[in-house]
Amino acid sequence: MTERDLKEMLDREAARINNIDFIDRDPVQFPRRFEKLQDIEIVALLSATIAWGNRKMICNNCEKMLSLMDHDPYNYVMDKGYEDLPDMNIHRTFFAKDFRHFLRGLNTIYSRHASLADFAKTEDITVAELPSWTLVERMNRELAAANGGVTDPRCLPGNLTTTALKRVNMALRWLVRDDGIVDMGVWDFMSPSRLFIPLDVHVGNTARQLGLLERNANDKKSVIMLTERLRAMRPDDPVWYDYALFGLGVDKELKIDD
Repeated sequence: MTERDLKEMLDREAARINNIDFIDRDPVQFPRRFEKLQDIEIVALLSATIAWGNRKMICNNCEKMLSLMDHDPYNYVMDKGYEDLPDMNIHRTFFAKDFRHFLRGLNTIYSRHASLADFAKTEDITVAELPSWTLVERMNRELAAANGGVTDPRCLPGNLTTTALKRVNMALRWLVRDDGIVDMGVWDFMSPSRLFIPLDVHVGNTARQLGLLERNANDKKSVIMLTERLRAMRPDDPVWYDYALFGLGVDKELKIDD
């Protein structure tokens, strides 16, 4: 297959998957329920954080999280309602203690900044070489400070030298891209050209089958290499092809794996 044929096939597949019907089968549906920026940011991060495993279970447990927050995420965070939350399992290895840890950090951020977008701009995320990894580094600093210096990798990864950062890259796709279909584009201060592909098992395997990626590991280096290849095809919006690679690689049960 020539490079031109490959691009045409990927564009065709991305257009097929990136449609309004995709929303109801994907965790992106949850932040899309809200209009206030802070609510969208909080729900995007939390939904992406538990986006691993069976998709039906993911969506059920996103509903659980919204219920725990009384469907009013920003006010729940700022009122510290999470401190009264009993111990419980929320999603697989993500428990109430992890939920509290994350929301304490978000409370700290929102106490000083009008939005997470404002925090990202203050921390110069837009000019960072690797925006998503830099954002997580700065957020981990805030989460640790809000939790007595303790870190929690179930909230945000800590091994930023190797992690593919799949879930955060997915959340940023939702927040930054805006084609009026699936992604929301509420972070208009950041260009989609700065995004990196959310690399999971299905995307990685499909990319290798198509000759887009040679490395076997689904790690940070592979994310950078694959995104650079996709950026050559679509410089202004490389993660558009996430839809194509996901659509070509997802199995019958529609699972998302790390």
